[in-house]
Amino acid sequence: MAEHHSRKRRHPTELGPPPRWLNCPRKGALIAEKFLPFKTPLSETYDPQVPEESRFPPSMLLDSLTSYKLKMGLWIDLTNTDRFYDSKAVEQRGIRYLKLQCRGHGECPSEEQTDLFIGVCQRFISMNPLHIIGVHCTHGFNRTGFLIASYLVVNMSWSVEAAVRAIAEARPPGIYKADYLRELFKRYGDVDETPPPPPRPSWCDEENEDLDDDGNSLGGDGAGDGPVHTRRRREFNKKNPTFMEGVPGVEPITTQPKLLQIQRRCQELCHWESSGFPGSQPVSMDRQNINKLKEKEYMVSWKADGTRYMMLIDGENEVYFIDRDNCVFQVSGLYFPKRKDRSQHIQETLVDGEMIIDKDNGRDVPRYLIYDIIRFQGEEVMGVDFCRRLTCISHELYEPRKAAMQEGRIKRDSEPFGVRQKQFWDAGLTYKLLSEKFAQSMPHELDGLIFQPKMDPYICGRAMDVLKWKPPHLNTVDFRLKVTKETGPGLVPKLIGLLYVGGLDRPYAQIKINKQLRNMDNKIIECRVDGHSWVMLRERTDKSFPNSHTTAEGVMESIRNPVDKDFLLQFIHQNGFRKRPSDSELMPPPTLPH
Repeated sequence: MAEHHSRKRRHPTELGPPPRWLNCPRKGALIAEKFLPFKTPLSETYDPQVPEESRFPPSMLLDSLTSYKLKMGLWIDLTNTDRFYDSKAVEQRGIRYLKLQCRGHGECPSEEQTDLFIGVCQRFISMNPLHIIGVHCTHGFNRTGFLIASYLVVNMSWSVEAAVRAIAEARPPGIYKADYLRELFKRYGDVDETPPPPPRPSWCDEENEDLDDDGNSLGGDGAGDGPVHTRRRREFNKKNPTFMEGVPGVEPITTQPKLLQIQRRCQELCHWESSGFPGSQPVSMDRQNINKLKEKEYMVSWKADGTRYMMLIDGENEVYFIDRDNCVFQVSGLYFPKRKDRSQHIQETLVDGEMIIDKDNGRDVPRYLIYDIIRFQGEEVMGVDFCRRLTCISHELYEPRKAAMQEGRIKRDSEPFGVRQKQFWDAGLTYKLLSEKFAQSMPHELDGLIFQPKMDPYICGRAMDVLKWKPPHLNTVDFRLKVTKETGPGLVPKLIGLLYVGGLDRPYAQIKINKQLRNMDNKIIECRVDGHSWVMLRERTDKSFPNSHTTAEGVMESIRNPVDKDFLLQFIHQNGFRKRPSDSELMPPPTLPH
């Protein structure tokens, strides 16, 4: 079934944050009351790979300036790539954006680049004396410090020693690469008086001779295909990982090196050259991206109210789940026989799916629904179209298990949970999946639909063409709750709940504290809007970080301009890529085993 195929150009976010970026301080202090040095922001599309406390979208920097009553008028980007954020996020705030591409690895800014920087800044300051200039490279130290110091020497008549010292005071430890310091003193002072570089900061603990400071391959052009041999960033490892409640036979892996080995193995099978969970992340449907349904052929399935896990099948008694926090769990007593020899166990296989709890004659029955596959028996299948991937799941995983049960090789009652293939249909049959009859036939809760492009490959990370739809009243945001006491003159002290999202350093909203919420400080909670207030639906024990600011704004947009059931069905009927097939083509949900 599996076939080799040529690898396609990766999405920029698959390359992950640049080396040494996560723990690098976000910004420094003003230099000469005019220049603000900072590291490159990363757009919200990187959020799945960046812990909440490390996120730094452009909006975070710009919002922080308002509290200091500073107005930035010019933003200078020195990085050797355009993958970190969209410059429109800057320009939409009324700020001029300038790209001055500097290589940055063993290569100081050239004299031509330096002259251009000085000239641009001089003209801007003369015309906008009250505005500041933001300057960033990848980390905001060496390229940034070099060019700001050059301006101070050439245009403000500072000594090179004073300029270097000012950089170090505003953005400790300042310029820390010896070749940059030497070149500054060669140009503007006495090279023999070049000071030794300061000790490297504690966050600067990764070196990789194959990468430049922007995370690009030194053999490449910096434009986007990225590293060939990446040293990965440290994994975020949850202290007390918990699996979905009600599922037996699953234990967390917390000891090293096994935990890291399994995490790395899954990432490598996905060609995921960063840290964190490598699985595909769909985006919420809105009134703009719904137009994708008329641009190409889609398939649709129900969205279960379950928990997402990838599954690594690597031999008998070597079956593992990986959750969205990149926690790893080992499964006992689950068997996946080979189709051609059911006495042998499948290995080197990675699938994607969700764990659900079915109601079967009044009892809870956990089942894992497989809906996609990345690798099978070491062969890469993530690049073939979705229909062929579904066929691979059916022929190579589901049917062999079914045959082994009939032969007595697998005793279903002795397994910790069931395994099914999740069904998909032509998007023209969406109306069937939204019918009461379909909902009543399902043994578990539904909370929306998933629309998957029929001919697309599996996309790791944020998959902009894979759309998830929820009824507007079910649209939710995962917040981090901070319980705090509100006090003040004339106020009776009371507890309030502040709701935080990723990429925003101030509360996004508030929630009324009740008895249940009182003891949930710092927890991740899923909330929906009820009238004009947020209400909690449940605690998200499967997540360590809240949704991003972008996601929260998307939910609010869906409330203001909802894609409700009627709008969705009318759009598909009038604009769908293909005509609606006959009712007979709608396959029923899998029948429950006895």
